[in-house]
Amino acid sequence: QVQLVESGGGLVQPGGSLRLSCATSRSAFSINAMGWYRQAPGKQRELVATISSGDTTNYGDSVKGRFTISRDSAKNTVYLQMNSLEPEDTAVYYCNVVDWVIGTYWGQGTQVTVSS
Repeated sequence: QVQLVESGGGLVQPGGSLRLSCATSRSAFSINAMGWYRQAPGKQRELVATISSGDTTNYGDSVKGRFTISRDSAKNTVYLQMNSLEPEDTAVYYCNVVDWVIGTYWGQGTQVTVSS
């Protein structure tokens, strides 16, 4: 059974920073890409950022220049550094993994709340 462990969410003031982590139990050799999506109340789930096994990154327009995605292949972990957070960034953030063998799977989500 695949395990996907997310951490790092919480409450932060506008302008603050948070770092999310997501670790998968699958081997790095099976991972095509990892990334983060988010869903705010009453809205559709949207892309935040993804990173491929070749380190190609892709960002949603609303987070470009503020968020940075990175990965540690030795730890099968992806990170999302979020800076200059805005109230509009408030959402549940979901880790996503695209696996060459078993397809796509998701984490349970971690809440990020940006509020003064």
